[in-house]
Parts: sequence; structure tokens; C-alpha cells
Amino acid sequence: MAPKSDNVESIVLNFVNEQNRPLNSQNVADALQKYNLKKASVQKALDALSDSGRISFKEYGKQKIYIARQDQLEIPNNDELNSMKEENARLQQWLNEQRRAITEAEEETRTLQSNLTLEEIRAKEEKLRTEVKDMEEKLGKLREGVTLVKPDERKFIEELYTQSISQWRKRKRIFKDIWDSITENSPKDLKEFKEELGIDYDEDVGVNLQYFSDLMPKRRKGA
Repeated sequence: MAPKSDNVESIVLNFVNEQNRPLNSQNVADALQKYNLKKASVQKALDALSDSGRISFKEYGKQKIYIARQDQLEIPNNDELNSMKEENARLQQWLNEQRRAITEAEEETRTLQSNLTLEEIRAKEEKLRTEVKDMEEKLGKLREGVTLVKPDERKFIEELYTQSISQWRKRKRIFKDIWDSITENSPKDLKEFKEELGIDYDEDVGVNLQYFSDLMPKRRKGA
């Protein structure tokens, strides 16, 4: 049920004074929808308030702009302004503290949500126990001198590793020959030219052919 006309004027007057800025009837009607006020009722109230001198208005073409009468508003003195500034600073500090508290609570909530349930902890414990048991069995075999890698598997891995090192060395040599040929009479700075082409030497990425060559299995005499 919509308020009575005198109540409508009171609601509109309070709103205009609180806003203390230029408003048209649509602005006021949109803001006061919670009171079930129609735009026509708002317009009527604005006209009545302006006619009685309780608010000011100006016409811009066909549109009326309404604003609170400045001579009816209480203007705070310097002491009141300083007090308001102090209160604002205190409230801002309180707001920042509340925001920090909310952030901490959210982080704690995320931490709690990320924790494992009792059932998950027990399952993980069982899995770890199984892994430890397997490793202890392998360690026991190593202590007893049992070979964990079959001879044919070891031979295959050693041959594959040797071939890989050989290919590495061969391609490194081919690249060096091509690079020397290209840059032999080049006026460009070789470091800048290399960076421009996006070329990285082994050393640039922290690897060393000689180090991996030294890891190759030594050939046994008579083999």
C-alpha cells in the first residue's frame, strides 16, 4: 500500500535533503521504489515541495532539476569538521581491521578445507607403509648382494646410453663445422648473432658433454 500524500512529501523531502545534489524526478522515483511510490506521486510531491519553497528547482527545457535548499542545511564549523574527520579516520581504521580479520578468517577456512579427512589420512598412512615396506625389501636385497637389474636389461641401457652420447658428440661437431663456416667472414658480433637466432650452447643451459661421457660404462678388457 502506497503512503499518504503528506507522508510521500516527507519521504521525498528527506531523500532530497540527504542527497543534497541535483536530482530529476526519475532519480528520486528509482531511489524510492522500496516505498512503493509511483513516479507520478513522486513528481507531485516534488512540485508541491518546490512550490512551498521547501526545496529549490531549476528548469532546463522540459526537465526540472530539484535540489535541497542550501540555506536550510546546517553547515558545520571548523571544530565540527575536525571532529568529523577524526571520526572518519577512526571508522576507516576500524574498517581496515575488519577487512584484515575477514581475510584471515577466509585463509583459515581455506586451510581447514585443504586438510585431509581422517579417512584420507589413514589411506595415505597405509600407502606410505606399503612403500616403506617395498623399499626395505629392496634395501635388504642390495645388502645381500642381490642384483636388482637383469644383465640383459643393463646391457641394453648401457648400449642406448653410449649411442646417445655418440650422437650428441657427432651433432655437436657437425654444428660447429656449419657455424664456423657461416660466421667465418660475418661482420656481426657472434654472441649477438647467436642470441638473434635463438641458439644455446650446451654450457648456456648448464650441461657438459664431457661430464656425461665420463659416466659411460668402461669397456672391459677382452670384451
